[in-house]
Amino acid sequence: MRKVKVFLGGTCASSTWRSELIPMLDQERVEFFNPQLTPGAWNEEAQAVEDFHRETDDIRVYVITPEAELEIGYSHVEVVDDSNKRPDRTVLLVIPEANGKTFSKHGLKVTLKTAKLVAENGATVVESLDELAEFLNTYKPKVKTIE
Repeated sequence: MRKVKVFLGGTCASSTWRSELIPMLDQERVEFFNPQLTPGAWNEEAQAVEDFHRETDDIRVYVITPEAELEIGYSHVEVVDDSNKRPDRTVLLVIPEANGKTFSKHGLKVTLKTAKLVAENGATVVESLDELAEFLNTYKPKVKTIE
């Protein structure tokens, strides 16, 4: 069985959700791309690698937390775009409080509206890192057959 390839998109900055999620993943079943780099390491090459994974990986995961420099940002746009184009392969988790930070009233309103749009587009919205890990560990990619 081939591993499921997972793009770990969403809040980067100093967010720790990836370091919490990755140990929960079944390394025999799940291969992941982590776009989070050290401060100052982001460049055009890193953007090209991220774009490649976002386009080609089996599952696109977005975890949105209030830790980003701009609490309403690029991840909101990406997850709505992917939920329109690839609803069966897009997953969203909103974490309203992380590492002592919370969304502003407006930031929370926009983020929850984003989650509603994503769900209405047919994508999966989960409620915790545990639920996200379970989804990824049990995901079975659809095999295309040629007739």
